[in-house]
Amino acid sequence: MNYADIRPIDVANGPGIRVSVFVSGCTHACPECFNPEAWDFEYGNPFTQESVDTVLEALGKSYVKGLSLLGGEPCHPRNQGAVLDLVRQVRERFPEKDIWCYTGYLFEDLAAGKVGEHGRALLEQLDVLVDGPFVIGLKNLGLRFRGSSNQRIIEVRPSLERGEPVLWDETSVE
Repeated sequence: MNYADIRPIDVANGPGIRVSVFVSGCTHACPECFNPEAWDFEYGNPFTQESVDTVLEALGKSYVKGLSLLGGEPCHPRNQGAVLDLVRQVRERFPEKDIWCYTGYLFEDLAAGKVGEHGRALLEQLDVLVDGPFVIGLKNLGLRFRGSSNQRIIEVRPSLERGEPVLWDETSVE
């Protein structure tokens, strides 16, 4: 897997101060995507253990609330293995930090194992999933942590337990 950017401080892609990893490679090709250069799987730099260590070091700061995964497409089958390895290392080292993931795939398809070999396993490691493709006709600048109104912010664990999406309650965030 390649990555387009690692941001050690990000306040736009989830609550609080976050570390964000923008992976390379996406086949959704959403019109007016904010990051079309990251559609190319070869864009950016190789994501190595050194890259993981950079992310882990940034997450070690006490003021960092968690990790956000964006793209490109973190849940694309070509990226799942590397992303799963990263989130497992984050979980082991920082169990108190939350993990958000932005994907054009739907929760239901990931939960059913319809997206790649590791889609369900990756989903099980996440706290929050922002799902659905960006749709320019539904763009809404007033939405928090998403670009278009079709996208849902889903609490993963309760959703997996219930077998249906449970929407994230942003009023519960400090």
